[in-house]
This record gives sequence, structure tokens and C-alpha cells, in this order.
Amino acid sequence: MSEKSLISDNQPVSFGEKFANSQAFAELFRSGMALVEETATYLDGPGRQESKKLARAAALAYATESMRLTTRLMQLASWLLLHRAVKEGEMSLAQANKEKNKVRLSATDTHDANNMGLLPEPLRTLIERSVTLQNQVRRLDATIHNTLTEMTAPSINPVEHQLGLLKAAFEAEQA
Repeated sequence: MSEKSLISDNQPVSFGEKFANSQAFAELFRSGMALVEETATYLDGPGRQESKKLARAAALAYATESMRLTTRLMQLASWLLLHRAVKEGEMSLAQANKEKNKVRLSATDTHDANNMGLLPEPLRTLIERSVTLQNQVRRLDATIHNTLTEMTAPSINPVEHQLGLLKAAFEAEQA
């Protein structure tokens, strides 16, 4: 769609569709997927060897945090792949908005500082990088999909809304 048609149609520009086709998204996608692959390589190779050498408490912390890390990265990869599908024209942003509800971009990802101290440095670094990526994706997700909701939501007249509330209150008193 050309800029002229956007202006002449008097339709707002969709940030999500613009972002999905941007160089910034391409870089985010590449770095996110590279982090997934780097983490898998670490956990299957050096990480597995390091975990065997850990004391019991550290091994439990390693198992817990590596599972959290893997889950976080799979959710992020799902989000990235969903938005790449928008870029490739395989789905609309509205379809991606519906599907993204299956992806959990958890806002609360707590870590026990004592457990983190027990982990090998490479795992701690991967965890930190994944949390940074998660925070970036969560901000983008909120921007993209809140803008989409605002553009597609029917506009409600605030006066009508207040009148409706008053009417409901008076009807409740009458009953």
C-alpha cells in the first residue's frame, strides 16, 4: 500500500505493520532467534557438562533456571515468528493479535538472587539477555497491539457512557 493511498483513504498508519516490515524488526528477529540457538547450544553442550559438576543446591537452581530460560525463549520465539508471518503477508496484524494471546510474555519473572549466584556465569548471562529481550518484546507488543485495539475499537461517546451509568443507577434505585 503506498503512502498516497494511506493519505487518500484517510486511514491511520498501523505501527505494527510498519514495524513488522522494518529493519529494526529484522534485527530484533535475527538477534532473538540467535539467542534461542545460542542457548540451546549451551544447554546441550557446555551447560550440560557444567551442571554435572554442581553441588546439589546449585544443580537444582540450574535445572529450575534453565527450564525458565527455555520457556521464556520459546515464548519469545513464538512472538517473533508470529510477527514475521505478518511481515511475510502470511497473516494480518489482526490475526496475529488473536494468535498472540497464546503467547505468554510474563511480566513477572522472579529470580532468587541466592540461586542466581550458584549458576555458572554463561547461564546467568543468557538469562539476563533473555530477560532484556523479553522486556523489549513486551514493550513492542503493548505498543503494537494496543494501537491496533484502539484503531479497531468502536469509539464510545463519553457523554453517552456517563448517561448510561446515570440511567443504570436510577433504574437500580427504582427496583
